Amino acid sequence: MTPSTTVRSPLRLYGRDDELATLENLLTLLRRGDGGALVLAAPPGLGRTALLRAAAETHRDRGPVLWATAASSERAVPYSGLRALLGSDVVGSGAAASDAGVATGAPAPGIARHALAGRLREFADGGLLLVCVDDAHAWDAASRAALTFEARRPGAGSRTTFLLSAADGTAFAGLPTLRLAPLDDAAASALLDRLTTGAEGLDPVVRAEILHDAGGNPRLLAALAGRLTPDQLAGRTPLPWPLPGGEAVLAAHAERLDDLPDRTRTLLLLAAAAQEHEPEGAGADALLLLRAGTRGGLPRAFLDRALFDGAGVGDLLQRAGSRVHFAHRLTARAVLHHAPWARRRAAHELLATLLTEAGDRGGADDSQVRDVPGLPGAPESRTARTTTARTTTARTTTAPPALPLAALVQRACAAPGPDAALAAGLEAAAVAPIPHAARSAALVRAALLSTGPVLRAARFAAAAEQARLAGDPALARALLARTGPRPADADPAAGPGTAAGPVRSGGAGPVADPAPADPVTASVHAGAVTDLAPGLAPYVHGMLALRSGPVADAHEALLAAAALLAPHDHRRSLDALLGAAEAAWAAGDALGYLDAMGRLARTPAGEDLEDYPAGMSAVLEGRTAEGHARLRRCLAPGGDPGDPAALLRAGVAALVLGDIAAACRAGARALAAVRTAGPDTLLPQALEHLAYAELRAGRHAGARAHALEGLHAARRTGQPNSSAHLHAVLALAASVEGPAEVCAAHGEAALAGAAPHGLAQAVTLATWARARADLAAGRPGEAAARLAPLVKAGPGRGHFATRTLAVPCWVEAAVLDGRLSEESRALHAAVDEFAFWAARAADPGAPAQLARCRALLAPADEADARYAEALAHHEEAGGDFEQARTHLLYGQWLRRRRRTREARGPLRDALVGFQRCSARAWAERAAGELRAAGEPVPAPRRDTAGGPLARLTPQQQRIARCVAEGATNREVASRLSLSPRTVDHHLRNVFAALAIRSRTELARLLNP
Repeated sequence: MTPSTTVRSPLRLYGRDDELATLENLLTLLRRGDGGALVLAAPPGLGRTALLRAAAETHRDRGPVLWATAASSERAVPYSGLRALLGSDVVGSGAAASDAGVATGAPAPGIARHALAGRLREFADGGLLLVCVDDAHAWDAASRAALTFEARRPGAGSRTTFLLSAADGTAFAGLPTLRLAPLDDAAASALLDRLTTGAEGLDPVVRAEILHDAGGNPRLLAALAGRLTPDQLAGRTPLPWPLPGGEAVLAAHAERLDDLPDRTRTLLLLAAAAQEHEPEGAGADALLLLRAGTRGGLPRAFLDRALFDGAGVGDLLQRAGSRVHFAHRLTARAVLHHAPWARRRAAHELLATLLTEAGDRGGADDSQVRDVPGLPGAPESRTARTTTARTTTARTTTAPPALPLAALVQRACAAPGPDAALAAGLEAAAVAPIPHAARSAALVRAALLSTGPVLRAARFAAAAEQARLAGDPALARALLARTGPRPADADPAAGPGTAAGPVRSGGAGPVADPAPADPVTASVHAGAVTDLAPGLAPYVHGMLALRSGPVADAHEALLAAAALLAPHDHRRSLDALLGAAEAAWAAGDALGYLDAMGRLARTPAGEDLEDYPAGMSAVLEGRTAEGHARLRRCLAPGGDPGDPAALLRAGVAALVLGDIAAACRAGARALAAVRTAGPDTLLPQALEHLAYAELRAGRHAGARAHALEGLHAARRTGQPNSSAHLHAVLALAASVEGPAEVCAAHGEAALAGAAPHGLAQAVTLATWARARADLAAGRPGEAAARLAPLVKAGPGRGHFATRTLAVPCWVEAAVLDGRLSEESRALHAAVDEFAFWAARAADPGAPAQLARCRALLAPADEADARYAEALAHHEEAGGDFEQARTHLLYGQWLRRRRRTREARGPLRDALVGFQRCSARAWAERAAGELRAAGEPVPAPRRDTAGGPLARLTPQQQRIARCVAEGATNREVASRLSLSPRTVDHHLRNVFAALAIRSRTELARLLNP
C-alpha cells in the first residue's frame, strides 16, 4: 500500500444522487472550517470506492487529498495501515519506528496517534485536508484504532475531514456511517444501457436476466455484461447459464468469511443452503436452522444467540419473525460459492434428511442428536456411521412415501451430476397445491438433472409456464430461452444448481457420473412433460405476449400452439384457443376472434365450453336469439364452481346479455376464487372484469377501487397490457367522478401502453373517457373531434364491440357544438347502428340512451316527446348518471327555447343525480345551467371570497373560465347555450370588474 494524492476522475455514478449530496454537504462543511468524518459502509461492488473517488475529485481543487487503499494481506502486521497512509519514514520498523515510538514489536498507541495527528498537519500545510481510506476494514486493528480516534476529533474549527469505506460499520463504531443500498431498477437499467453502448441492441430477456443476477450491484452488473458477446446481448445466441463474470465479486464477499469461527461459517452455510427450497426473498426457517445446527453438532447456546438474538454472526444475518435472512443477497451466494463441495453437499443432505423427517412425522425429534459428517465440529462417529447405514438400508428395503418437494430440492442441490430418477421425482412433486413459484423452481432443478436435451427443454418450458402463473414473466422468458440446446459455452463444472444458476439461488457440486438411482424416486417415470414438448413453449410464449406484448403476435402463437398441443394435451389446447380469441378481441380483430372461436367450437370440450364459443360467435354474426340462449347457459358454469376462468367467461356472457347484475356477481366470485387459490397472474384480469362490470352498473367508486388494485397487481406481475386496460377503466371512472386531470393522466397512460401492442379496445375506451371528460367540462367541440374517428366509418374506427357505447356521447358533443347540419348523415347513421345494437344487446340502459340521441337530432316539435320517452326508459332501467345526463340535456334544450321555468325542474334533477353519483364536474355543469335558468345555487368552493372571481356573478364566472381556457365568444356561447351577443356583454362586464383590458390578462389572472 502506498499513499497517493492523485485520484482518477470518476465515471458517472448511477442511482447515487442522495449519497453524492451527503458527500457534498460534508465537503461544504469542511470548506467552512468544520471538519468531520463519515464511513461509507457497503459490501463489495456497491460503489463505495467510486463515491470516495468522486469526493476526492470534487475536493482536489480546494485542498490536498490523502488517499490510501488497504490490503487484507497486511492485516496481521501492526500499524501497516498507518505506514500505508503516512509513509514508512514516519511509522515503520527498526530504528525509524523506535524514533517514532511505534516499533512493531512493542506498539505505543498514544505515540502512534500523536504521529498520525502530526503527519496530517504536515500534509494539510494550513489547507483543507481530505483523508480517504478505501477498504479501511482491512487495516490492522492498531491502525484502525488510531484512525478512529483521530477521526472522532474533527469538528468546529477543524480543517480535516475523514472519509472511509468499509465492508460494514462495526470496525469504526462511533463514527457517522452511511450504508449503501443496491441500485434500484431504474438506476441499474440506466447503467446497463451505458455499459452496452455500442452493442447492436440489448434483448429484453437478456436485460432482465442480467439485472436480476446483478441484484443492484454495479460491479457485478459490469462484470456480467462485459463477459457476454454481442450476439448473446442481442439474444441471437443463448446465454450461458449461469452467467459468467461474477466470480471476483463473490470472492470479495467471501473474504469476510475467512476470519469467522468454524461454527459461524457452518451456520451461515446452513442458512444459505436452507434458502434453496424457499421462494426467492423468503429467507430460511429459523426453526429448521436450529434443528440443523443442533444435528450438525453446533452448541445450542450459540444457535440461540445467533438465530434469535442476532449475536455471534456480525451483521450478516437478520431475523424477521420466524425467518432468517442474509443482510445482502450476494452474501448467501458467496457462502455457497466459497464453501468446499463436500461441505455444501453435507449441508444439503442434512437439510434433506430433516425435511423428510418433518414430512413423514409432521416434525422432527432432535432429542437424539447425531453428528453429521462433512460439517465442522461434527466428527464422523461410529454411531453416526451406523445410523446412516441403517437409514440407507431401510430406504433400500422398504417403500416409503414420496419425499416432500423441499427435501427433493435439497437432494437435487447435493446431486453430483445428472440424475434421471431424482429429476423425475422433482417433476412428479411439482403439482398442486404447491405454489406456482415453487413448482417452477423444482422443474428447473429437474431440467438441470435431466440426461437428454428433449426432456430438459420440455421441463424448462414447464418451469416457464409455472413462472408465468406465479406472476414472474421475466423468469418465464429466461426459462423459455433455455428450451433450445444447452449452450456450448456453459461451464460444465457448474453443476445443476450453481450459485448464479437458473433457480436464482445457491450452489451444488461439480458434475460427475450420474449417481445411482434412489429407490424412493426410481419408481417415478418421466414422460408427462415430454409429450408436450412440441407445443408447450409456443403456448407459454403466446400467453406471455397476450399480457405483455403485441396481441397480434399472441394470437398467431397461440393458434400454432393449440395445433401442436391437440394430440397430447386437450385441455391446454383449448386454453390456447381461448387465449387466441382473447388476443383477437383485444386487438379489435372480429374475424380473428370468430376464427378462434370457430376452432374452439369444432374441438370436443366439456359442457362449460360448448356454449360459450358458439354463443359469442352467434351474437357477432347476427344470430342474436341463438347466441343469447347459449350464453344464458354459461351464467351458471358447470364443472368446478370455483374455476376463475369459467367465472370470468360467465361475466363476459352476462355483459353481452345485458345482465349487468349477473356480470358483477360473476366478477366478484372470480376475484374471490383467484384470491383463494390463484394463480397470481390472473388477478389483474379478475379485477379488470369486475371493475368494468361495475362501471356499466354505475358503481364508479367501486370500479375505481378495483381497477387501482388491479393496476398494482398488473405492475407487480409484469403485465403491461393489463395495465393499459385498467388505465382505460380508471379514465372512464374519472370521466364521471373527476377530476379532469386524473382522467387525462389515465387516458394518456392507457394510450401509451395500448398503441405499441395493438390494444384497440383499450384505445377506444380511453378515447371515449377523454371525450366524456371534455363534455363534463363544457368542451363539446373537443369531445366531438375525439369521438368522430371512433364511431364513423373509416380506417380509424374503434373497437367493434365497444365503439357503439360511445355513440351517445358523440351525438351529444356534435349537436352541442353546432355540427348537426354538417354531420347530419353521419349522425343519423351512427344512431341507426346504435339502435341495431340496442335491439340485440339487451342492455337495460340502451333504450333510454337511444331515445336521448333521437331527441338531440329531432326537430323542435318532436324533441319534447323524445326526451319524455328517454326519461321514462330511465325510470325502468335505473342508473343515476345516465339519467342525470338526460335531465341535463333536456333542461338545456328547454332553456335554449326560453322555457326557463320548465327547465329548472330537469336541471334540478340533473344536479341531484350527479351529486348522488359523485360526478363533481358534471354537477358543476348542471349547477351552472340551473343558475343561468334563474335558480340560486351555491357557488363552488373555489370561488370563495378573496379569489379573483369573487366579484363576478355565477354566469360571469363561467364565461371568464371559458375565455381563460382560450375559447372564442362563439365557442363559449355554444358551451353555455347562450348567444354570442350575450357572451360579449358579460365579458365586457368581467373586464370592468377585474380592471383588465384583454383576454390575455384574464388568462394570466386565472392561470398564474
